[in-house]
Amino acid sequence: MAAPAEVPHRPWRTVWITPLGELLSPPRLTATAVRLTVQVFLVVCLWRGLYAQTDGAVAGLDREQAVGYAVLAVLAIRIRELDRHGGRDTVQQHLHHGTIVYWFLRPIPPRRYHALRALGEQLYGFAWVAAGYLVCRAAGVLPPPASAGAGAAFLAGVVLGQLVLYRVMLLTDLLCFWTLRDGAALRIVQFAQNLLSGAFAPLWFFPEWFRTMSAFLPFQATLNTPLSLYIGRIPLSEAPHALLVQAAWVAGLAVLSRWLWHRAALRVVSQGG
Repeated sequence: MAAPAEVPHRPWRTVWITPLGELLSPPRLTATAVRLTVQVFLVVCLWRGLYAQTDGAVAGLDREQAVGYAVLAVLAIRIRELDRHGGRDTVQQHLHHGTIVYWFLRPIPPRRYHALRALGEQLYGFAWVAAGYLVCRAAGVLPPPASAGAGAAFLAGVVLGQLVLYRVMLLTDLLCFWTLRDGAALRIVQFAQNLLSGAFAPLWFFPEWFRTMSAFLPFQATLNTPLSLYIGRIPLSEAPHALLVQAAWVAGLAVLSRWLWHRAALRVVSQGG
């Protein structure tokens, strides 16, 4: 009797879990498109209305720059809005039910599984951002990048910014191994992320002390830096320094998260057969 054929181990397929789950749910696609359209329309009206009461630039930004920043922020936030909680695949849920042990028993290490799931979410989110960007450019509500160099720096900044964001949210997930629940911490981090990254408003509108404080935190590297490069608020001559700061945050948070994964593995105990 011939032995059964061995199923090849292809961990990269994990990347497609989230995109396929979303694409197989047409109501989610429709809801996402409607929500993005409404959000973009509202922020355009808001910032154009605010600048209608002023002449010239405010905090170094003219009306087109402010509107462009706000529209890009709406699109960028779309990348981080996927709800893995609905799929019952968050670290907190697995810890609560005890199924986290399977992450450490699979052929694929838990750190790689978590990263591949996040990569799939990022790719799906980037597809929406690209589509939204093209529509907004065609509709005339989003100006082109300040220059070709600014556009290239913006793309590099977006990638580095998403890597920083992934590491920040990963650290929040890893807290569950010591606290069991991270709901409150997650809400705090999400609010801090939106405020200190410039998602609510460009950081240039905040007081000097606020900008100084945010410079010592990783949040502005996730969003404010790439968007400021796009609209030209950060000149091209300063782009290498801005990108280097983002890369430093990625490296530092990667070392910390890798160490926490190791510590978390020591806390997982498998009992029974």
